[in-house]
Amino acid sequence: MTLLDLTPRPTVTDRLAALPVAIIGAGPIGLAAAANLAERGVDFTVLEAGDQVAASVRLWGHTRLFSPWRHLVDPASRDLLERSGWVMPVMEGRAPTGHELVDDYLLPLAELPEIGPRIRFGTRVVAVTREGMDRTRTAGRAKTPFLLRVQTRDGQLSELTARAVIDASGTYTTPNPLASTGLPPLGIEQVQDRIVHALPDVLGVDRSMFAGKHTVVVGAGHSAANTLIGLAKLVREQPGTQVTWAIRNPSAVRVSSSPDDELPDRAKLGTRVDRFVAAGAITVVDSFEISRLSPSPAGEGIRLSGTRRGDAAVLDADLVVNATGFRPDLDMLREVRLELDDIVEAPKRLAPLIDPNLHSCGTVSPHGFRELAHPEQGFFIVGMKSYGRAPTFLLATGYEQVRSITAWLDGDLPAASQVQLTLPATGVCSTGDGAAGSCCS
Repeated sequence: MTLLDLTPRPTVTDRLAALPVAIIGAGPIGLAAAANLAERGVDFTVLEAGDQVAASVRLWGHTRLFSPWRHLVDPASRDLLERSGWVMPVMEGRAPTGHELVDDYLLPLAELPEIGPRIRFGTRVVAVTREGMDRTRTAGRAKTPFLLRVQTRDGQLSELTARAVIDASGTYTTPNPLASTGLPPLGIEQVQDRIVHALPDVLGVDRSMFAGKHTVVVGAGHSAANTLIGLAKLVREQPGTQVTWAIRNPSAVRVSSSPDDELPDRAKLGTRVDRFVAAGAITVVDSFEISRLSPSPAGEGIRLSGTRRGDAAVLDADLVVNATGFRPDLDMLREVRLELDDIVEAPKRLAPLIDPNLHSCGTVSPHGFRELAHPEQGFFIVGMKSYGRAPTFLLATGYEQVRSITAWLDGDLPAASQVQLTLPATGVCSTGDGAAGSCCS
């Protein structure tokens, strides 16, 4: 008896076989899942909350990715595209911006006849369950279709059924709170309009928001570093612009500057931020634990109150950029039987492989449907959301996840089990205190 003999097969009934696989999210990983299912002739529906593909990627599209093109294109998607006449970008070793990723790859992929007609835009999934069952009912559960409640852009609710669900909804729209406790700071409702989401376009469309203002960037990962670099350039160009970098740890543990990093654009970030700090363009406030937010005494800005090395401390500014990382939205999955790690909030078998206290982006082991499975047979969380609160995700990892899962859904256990993943080495990436926000964004 082999491991394949012991591996559970997907439950298939006549009714389930007639239903599509529901994919939540039309970002890079959701579209890769669609391409893999299309290649296998398995019906699917993609449910996208935005009005266009990769809506979240477009929000930070001005930012350059760390990975070059050769690591950003899903193999099954590439096969489909090349059969339609698409040509891989010539500079495969160059890292594109988010906008380039969408325009040159994801848009053409979503427009293919095998995929485009199956995408429902403006359709937000608000809940997933089993038809006629809450999470407490067991008898016949695996043979019962999934039921997804969705809300369209006009606010109308409806429901649809599926044979399986692949949740690739990402985490960009659910940032970690500013307070070190993991809870929203007290008083946040008074100053919500003065808090900016991670990765604003500081030197582009958002320039007027930051020019001549004092901005506090909170966070110690790559998102914070990208924003700090943009703001530091603005300091040189626009008089009166000030930048403060607030971190909760004693030192700025953030990104690798190692020459051994095989992603040079990632390795350069730390060095560039260090230079701006040394030049005085960025003021660092370390060991700052935020607990409360309030309007600044002048009334137009924001005050961050908390402690620093055990003493009460405050920071006053015009704006705050929340670059503290992201977490998965699990509210819509209340009626699904999940098995999540109690620390990272990733699938329990995956969590030890991605624990940011032990792993960086390039030291994650290959993993597929087995590590991503939950007690709810046929339900999978993939992509950035599968990593829970760990920041070490790379797109190449998500592509292999969905390749394995779609093979399993198609009953192809040998292909599903042959998981292979080659990631670029990261060089040195801290696993010390605060590393949960320091490796990859």
